Amino acid sequence: MSQLLKIGSLVIAMGTASALLVGCSSNANSTENSAQAANESKSSNSGMTDTTTDNNNNAGTEAEMSTSSNQSTSNQSTSNQTSGQNMDADTMDSTATDSNDISPVTNGVSQQIDGNSKAANSLNKLLTKIEYSTENLSETAKKVNEATWKADTKIDRNVGTKLQALLNWNHSGVGAVDGYWGKNTRKAMQAFQKAQGLPVTEAVNEETWKALTKNSTLTSQPVLVSYQLTDADVNVKTTQIPASAEAKAKLDGMYYESVLEALGEKFHISRDYLKSLNPNANFKSGETIIVYNPGNPNTTPVSRVVADKDTQTLYAYDDSNNLVASYPTTVGSTATPSPTGTHKVKVKIHEPNYTYTSDNGKKSIIPPGPNNPVGVVWIGLSKPSYGIHGSPDPERISRQASAGCVRLTNWDALSLLGVIKNDATVEFK
Repeated sequence: MSQLLKIGSLVIAMGTASALLVGCSSNANSTENSAQAANESKSSNSGMTDTTTDNNNNAGTEAEMSTSSNQSTSNQSTSNQTSGQNMDADTMDSTATDSNDISPVTNGVSQQIDGNSKAANSLNKLLTKIEYSTENLSETAKKVNEATWKADTKIDRNVGTKLQALLNWNHSGVGAVDGYWGKNTRKAMQAFQKAQGLPVTEAVNEETWKALTKNSTLTSQPVLVSYQLTDADVNVKTTQIPASAEAKAKLDGMYYESVLEALGEKFHISRDYLKSLNPNANFKSGETIIVYNPGNPNTTPVSRVVADKDTQTLYAYDDSNNLVASYPTTVGSTATPSPTGTHKVKVKIHEPNYTYTSDNGKKSIIPPGPNNPVGVVWIGLSKPSYGIHGSPDPERISRQASAGCVRLTNWDALSLLGVIKNDATVEFK
């Protein structure tokens, strides 16, 4: 996130009960502006174009973040403290995996990793298990599942959804699935081509399609599936997110604003697409709806990530320097650029809260939740005030500016949190 005018000391102890972090900050002209930055434009801005920036680019202050075992960090203005669940080094240092942990095929249960490695155990704790079926699929769902790419044919929404699924399942993330061939899908394809040693192109070609579909077991799993909503799905805590930090601090949590928002994030799909797939749905408990099958994330431990400012992509590498995953990201902005050089992961926190300090010194502690300014994850770096974190507005990843940090969708941030090693290298380029 943005550089700070005044930096406090940094004390990090991986796996210990407490640590002091310097916080990320956007630069705000006023308390109100910085509080609005935390909300990051929410759903009213979901239709903005790729050139749109959010409210995190204002004008200069300082920030400081303090973590303890249930504490974390963020990207707002003036002095900021955070807290969240510090991920213990013994459970979060993903140092080992084996072939039994690689479960690319979901077989009716998505986001449930086989095996007993640290990476598998961590991911299973962080990600929501999804049980689905392929019964009573809509005609639209059947068309998507049966879709195939053909050269010299326009990519319609059926083929677009299939391509997005194949890229995701090959761990080249596209962000929120919406069925359209756009910026994030193109970047994911290019990251996949890079990982496969293929020529990087602007459009899908025969060689890329063959590489995406070469694993017949993987490609035989369904893209769109039936899912029966549970009480837990529809009784999720919701709230109206206010504009000011002071008002946010009075909330019990930075919860979702609607059941639809919660479902979109659970299934990694845009809310508009989810609604279009279920035009008559009331989204009530017991109702069966059509959803996207997220598949399983990368389980290979990550020892190095590269945040590419030009492509707005985070590339993840294993110990042998193999590209094992990529994620669309927002990395800095013209007004608040990200750092340069190489740094280290120093703290990993799940469900951070965030303390905003106004110009007059008044502190407002913003509670944890998916709409927290840093989403549900904070991965702090050795570079004071910078980190990798989630987002309260995942549908706009790569389509807004950040205050210098590396911003991911909440689900990608959780997936990375489950496999990134303690002291992993983070490079900005």
